Amino acid sequence: MDFKQNRDFLEFHSLPLEVITAIIDRAGQLAKHWADRTMPQSLQGKRVGIIVDDSGWRNTAAFDLGVKAMGGVSVQPPINFNVRETTADLAGYLDNWFDLLVVRTKELATLRELASAMDAPVINARTNSNHPCETLGDLAYIKSVRGSLEGLKVVGIAPDANIFRSWVEASKLMPIQVVQVYPEPWHVTDPNLLNPRFETSRDVRHILEADVIITDSWTKQADERELAAYQLTSEFLDKGKRDMVFLPCPPVARGQEVTADAMSHPTCQSRPAKAFLLHAQNALMEWAVS
Repeated sequence: MDFKQNRDFLEFHSLPLEVITAIIDRAGQLAKHWADRTMPQSLQGKRVGIIVDDSGWRNTAAFDLGVKAMGGVSVQPPINFNVRETTADLAGYLDNWFDLLVVRTKELATLRELASAMDAPVINARTNSNHPCETLGDLAYIKSVRGSLEGLKVVGIAPDANIFRSWVEASKLMPIQVVQVYPEPWHVTDPNLLNPRFETSRDVRHILEADVIITDSWTKQADERELAAYQLTSEFLDKGKRDMVFLPCPPVARGQEVTADAMSHPTCQSRPAKAFLLHAQNALMEWAVS
């Protein structure tokens, strides 16, 4: 993958389509290397800083493991942004030591400020606004089981929050249709995200036509009685397409956004899909330092 341009990955649609496509294809190759324990040493001699300035563990643990599996060195500096040092000052010090930064922090604006001041590439490992690596990993998994992403219909039973926002970001770039099915107060209305391949609805019957269903935690601002109609059940999944892929976003609250039987439904592929988080992030890091 020899593309010469900005190597930051802050929002899903911040990279050209051909770059994202190449990263997704490379993730499939790296999945095979991982299974065969033949990982290429493509990060040999590279020093990667992994900054966890927020909660959560899955994708930062996968980043750390991926760096080491591909021959690189990873360090987790205990940095908190917007406390004592300016982000620009931190960028200068970090550039002294690292070839790549992976950052999980609350504010996307902080990442933008950091990336603008850094020479080394910056990868967004999650903010309160978006979670592009999660969507990248899910798409890499879907490509591996379906063979193509062309014309994919993704239905998100989820509020306007970081997980679903990254799917809307993806719809700005990818040849996929994304539909949000949720009560109207929690629809995505950000004009920077709205595009012809994204729509909002309150009609749960979109599930019947979905190729992929995404769920996320219930928003705390809503009345649970209002959200009960949007709970995903095994009965709903039975009515969907036979090859539909159900990807609940962890951590999952059984009895809220999903029922327990939905989590054991044959279409629920959360565990193998999250394995691809590692492979997609490995492909992303390869590209970022190449």
